[in-house]
Amino acid sequence: MSKVACLTGYKSFELGIFKQDDKAIYYIKQALKKELLSLLDEDLEWVTISGQLGVELWGAEVVFELQEEHPDLKLAVLTPFLNQEENWNETNKEYYEMILAQADFVDSVSKEPYKSPQQFKNRNHLFLNKSQFLVILYDEEKEGSPKYFYQDARKYQERNPHFQIRGISFNDLQWVVEEEQWKNE
Repeated sequence: MSKVACLTGYKSFELGIFKQDDKAIYYIKQALKKELLSLLDEDLEWVTISGQLGVELWGAEVVFELQEEHPDLKLAVLTPFLNQEENWNETNKEYYEMILAQADFVDSVSKEPYKSPQQFKNRNHLFLNKSQFLVILYDEEKEGSPKYFYQDARKYQERNPHFQIRGISFNDLQWVVEEEQWKNE
């Protein structure tokens, strides 16, 4: 059976990140890379995201980078509904399209445009039932959109103790920043 990790976290605006050249993105990607490399040691084959702006799309870039040395690693983008990007600005749409073009699999959980929050719950249910790992950038001290996925994952883990949640907190990010600064001294 394929080993799958779903990856999620804050949207870029929830972190106060509005430009693709923000230095914080580099550190977030380093933290994601560290977790994914660890999972590759456990035979990770697929990373699934729902294509949200922020941590998920940065995670996709990390997967593409890792594919250079781990060509068997694949990325699936499973959006919760059709046309999730239709209200995004052109820059974000272009970035999203670039990620989709490189992904190994792209589909939508719901074959309809946005109708209700149930579509997000359906996405969470599918992701949790099809994966062994969750990599999530979420800190319980700072609520945001990942809260709901995290709560669903905790409930799922209670019934499925083999399921692993690999959380990245703001303290973990601070550690990555300090580690990178130490390397560059």
